[in-house]
Amino acid sequence: MRAVFQRVSEASIKVNDEIISSIKKGGLIFLGVEKGDKIDDVNYIIDKCVNLRIFEDNEGKMNLSVEDIKGELLVVSQFTLCADSRKGRRPSFISAADPALGKKLYEDVIKGISLKGISVKTGIFQADMKVSLINDGPVTILIDSRKKF
Repeated sequence: MRAVFQRVSEASIKVNDEIISSIKKGGLIFLGVEKGDKIDDVNYIIDKCVNLRIFEDNEGKMNLSVEDIKGELLVVSQFTLCADSRKGRRPSFISAADPALGKKLYEDVIKGISLKGISVKTGIFQADMKVSLINDGPVTILIDSRKKF
């Protein structure tokens, strides 16, 4: 499972020109589910996203988590994170999970974050979404449950 975590001062999602989700200070998480992902991958992503210390403390050091700042998370399903672009010019998505597994694990991540007491908003699985954000920093962190990077 792969995630791109962006520290944001605000973010929102539009579907059919209507804002369906928005957050203020917190994190925007793009989530890609791969074939073979299991509950261990879900738990790894949840733990990292809730506990990453990427928010500034009073001394300006990245020392606080989204939980510490009482921030929000916006989770967006993005199968293109599973792309393999090493060969040729057209990315291969063969490692992306099938939609049924992808949706289940995406929803498991959302539920797990919520159970940690974090305010979490979502996109719509498989929808054509327009994502807007103000990246704070910018701070962007890549997370891979298989620890490839």
